[in-house]
Amino acid sequence: MMPALRRLAVLATVATCSLTTHAAEWSDTSIGYRFGTSFAEPFNPQDIRKNILNLNHASGYKYGSNFFNADLLLSDSKDPSSAGATSGAHEVYVVYRHTLDLGKATGGSFKFGPVRGMGLTAGFDFNTKTDAGYNSKKRMLVAGPTLMLDVPGFLNVSLLALWESNAPYSTFSRVATPRYRYDTHAMLTAAWGIPFNVGIPLSFEGFFNYIASKGRNEFGGGTAPETNLDMQVMYDMSGLLGAGKNTFKLGLEYQYWKNKFGNDASGPAGSGATAKTPMIRAEYHF
Repeated sequence: MMPALRRLAVLATVATCSLTTHAAEWSDTSIGYRFGTSFAEPFNPQDIRKNILNLNHASGYKYGSNFFNADLLLSDSKDPSSAGATSGAHEVYVVYRHTLDLGKATGGSFKFGPVRGMGLTAGFDFNTKTDAGYNSKKRMLVAGPTLMLDVPGFLNVSLLALWESNAPYSTFSRVATPRYRYDTHAMLTAAWGIPFNVGIPLSFEGFFNYIASKGRNEFGGGTAPETNLDMQVMYDMSGLLGAGKNTFKLGLEYQYWKNKFGNDASGPAGSGATAKTPMIRAEYHF
């Protein structure tokens, strides 16, 4: 039987997916593109070029908010699609989060100090990647409390429990590993979008994840805590194009990801387990 918190994550995700989409009070949907030449993958010492297409949706309803993001990541041949291939790997990575605003749900006030509200967050991640060495098929449920800080735009900080599993396959050895569940572990996470103006309309956006060790991996080795910081400064160029505010955005993004997917950068995973990746980013919002 799944632990109570894990059941809560499943039930909250199913319920909010089905009930809140037609009751939105506000929404923002965008398609985007980003590109960089120094992505990294564990056990691969080479810089990898990736083109990334994404679909993003955020919305609010009477009692909370929803967030959905799907990335399609297309690597060059330095991250091959299979053993000996000259084509690059491709991956789809999906994130969904629902935050129930406790103040809106109960009619009470949870404001104190720099905090303007509190919530409960639940959701999931999943991915599928076609590559040479691992072919990730990640599944993960998340649940935990959230603080909503009183800033222009938004800044949400959550402490989430993670229930993660994977079922990799190596095209080198042609061995499939049965789905393996890691230890339940914690993630301290923050997400933000803060507008500012220095003569032109800009916004500082991104997320930060600190993920604790998830115990032994499916091959019996230890895992390391992860640090993943992804941030961008975006310019709202909509006025130059005669479009409404926040329709077209262009900016620069940077990602620092240490011990990627729990692989220890000081061990066999090597330098590829730490990414230091500048990117260009463009978005169209509708």
